[in-house]
Amino acid sequence: MAEVRILVIDGNRAATREQQVAAGGQSSGEGYARTLERLAPVRCEIVRPADGEVRFAPGAGVASYDGVAITGSALNVYDGGPHIERQVELAREVFASGVPFFGSCWGLQVAVTAAGGRVRRNPLGREFGFARRIELAAEGMTHPMFRGKPRVFEAITVHRDDIELLPESAVPLASNEMGLQAVEIQHQGGTFWGVQYHPEYTYAEIAATALRYGSALIAEQLFASRAELEAFVAELRQLMKEPGNRRLLWKHGLGAAVHDETQRLAELRNWLELKVLPYAHERD
Repeated sequence: MAEVRILVIDGNRAATREQQVAAGGQSSGEGYARTLERLAPVRCEIVRPADGEVRFAPGAGVASYDGVAITGSALNVYDGGPHIERQVELAREVFASGVPFFGSCWGLQVAVTAAGGRVRRNPLGREFGFARRIELAAEGMTHPMFRGKPRVFEAITVHRDDIELLPESAVPLASNEMGLQAVEIQHQGGTFWGVQYHPEYTYAEIAATALRYGSALIAEQLFASRAELEAFVAELRQLMKEPGNRRLLWKHGLGAAVHDETQRLAELRNWLELKVLPYAHERD
């Protein structure tokens, strides 16, 4: 079989990517690509439509790939502007191409918008750190994206926005008290699997995100002080070194869906194994 290629659409602007790296994290596109390449024999290429027009080689385009994934982003889709519209239009192209499509957080919001849905600022506030008690709907319990996932689980997350209106073709797969957490969208011949959380994130990545947001998280009363935020970051970094640390897992209420990498990455692995690789094989 020919080389399996995945297009990673980095949702962030350059300044945000630089801030994340400075805080100890990874650039969003590179981090996503590394995760996918570790899970399956694929090669990822990254585009950054938030920074400017995406130009493919002559005769190439999204249909040249075997899968497309959109990362998270600090942007808000309802703000509009060329840096956002380029991503929504690219998502429409992906749907029309029929190439397997996945998105985390911002990626879900862009796909929903591209398919005719609507995103809003969540009236319940920001969900940060760990999404609690995500529960699979009946459709989610039998959905291949959640193969190997428990019915109720936690996940690493950061988002201020949520889905207000789903496209007509969407099937909600999971939710918690903060809102919708997973969706499948069938649109214009394409299929999208998306989650509102970040299966690709490690403890180190959400620690860096906490430092990057900093005072905003304190203003939103997610942390009482800078000292409390920094203590949270220190504990996350300790969990990176000691993923089985019973005291910290108990303190933060984390089950195997977070601390066991096989469960944490299940959605991405299932997308690769059940959608991308079969699609590539059929094209070969």
